[in-house]
Amino acid sequence: MLKTALTLLFPALLSGQVQGPVVDRKVLAMGTELRLHLQGEDALVGSEAALSECARIEAECSTWNPDSLWSRLNAAQGRPVRLGEEWLSLLGQMKAWNLCTEGTFDPVLMALLQAWDMRGGGRMPAPEELAEARKASGAGLLELNAEARTARLADSKAGLEEGGFLKGYALDRMRRSTGMSAGWLDFGGQILAWGPPRPVSIADPQHRNQRRVKLDLWNASLSSSGTSERGPHILDPRSGERCAAWGATAVVATEALTADVLSTALYVMGPEAGLVWAERHEVAAAFLLNDGSVRMTRAFQAFHPTLVPRESR
Repeated sequence: MLKTALTLLFPALLSGQVQGPVVDRKVLAMGTELRLHLQGEDALVGSEAALSECARIEAECSTWNPDSLWSRLNAAQGRPVRLGEEWLSLLGQMKAWNLCTEGTFDPVLMALLQAWDMRGGGRMPAPEELAEARKASGAGLLELNAEARTARLADSKAGLEEGGFLKGYALDRMRRSTGMSAGWLDFGGQILAWGPPRPVSIADPQHRNQRRVKLDLWNASLSSSGTSERGPHILDPRSGERCAAWGATAVVATEALTADVLSTALYVMGPEAGLVWAERHEVAAAFLLNDGSVRMTRAFQAFHPTLVPRESR
């Protein structure tokens, strides 16, 4: 549910950049903060269109809402549920990403999240409970029927969990819905910018208030994953265990959905295997380790990032 927290509208003339009205808005959506900055004629109309698109996606797909379509799929006890073409396509992409990332990204993790109580205070599941949750997790349990336009979860305890990809999908959809030639969106820390370059930074995994890497972002999205802000909340779908708190990942990609998926998958892989995988697939990725070192793929280095020295504590 969207809740508007602040709306500002003012004229601006930006030398050498897009000229026209500028709209800045900040709202609450999908349990986090969404910020919009749009430039150009009809920017206010564009912002309304973006917020409407975000609200539509949240209403259909948020599993925090028991009345959403995806919540009904989770509660269907293995029965097929009719889905629109858009959601069948999106879930098909997520199954493909599961294969491409060798299981380090998975959209069917609700049973494991519940076992670890990741949506609550967190807890250590008993070995038997964890084993049962692993059986009820995995993208292979999600069966899509394009002809019948249905989806079903083959295990009655299985469930979709959208936290690793829905914000990225919403960012891409919101950008298109604005109709604006310039602007940026910040959805819970994931940024999508187009038009003039936007300076962005990646935080130090040990000191969230300190910048560690700076770069300019344009016509692309930056997504980061780590455990410094929320603790060890990232699960390895292959084992069902929590990932070690080794640092943070950052991914730049043309599509926000791609950046969202891969920042999580590469964190699960870890800095060594993740770097190898990212180089092999020509992904613009950075791995920020707790010891202060930063490893970057060649594609990430092409953005000419600047390392910010760690402040003495």
